[in-house]
Amino acid sequence: MKIAISVPDRIHRAADMAAKRMRVPRSRFYVRAVEAYLKGMSEDDITARLNAVYSDDAPPTDPFLKESARGTFRRNTW
Repeated sequence: MKIAISVPDRIHRAADMAAKRMRVPRSRFYVRAVEAYLKGMSEDDITARLNAVYSDDAPPTDPFLKESARGTFRRNTW
């Protein structure tokens, strides 16, 4: 699919030079850049969700479960 976008001159020059160094057509260079950006966004989303799970805002641990885990830990040789 063909699209038209506006890119600042300095970005265009840098992308052109990078595409030449990589010996790929400019359009392929832009496709790879967008793919990498989208992958990074999905990884950021995963990181944000993990941070939410392991944040200090987690509900308090059940005292019985906490003590059971401690007992199990003490009985095992690490």
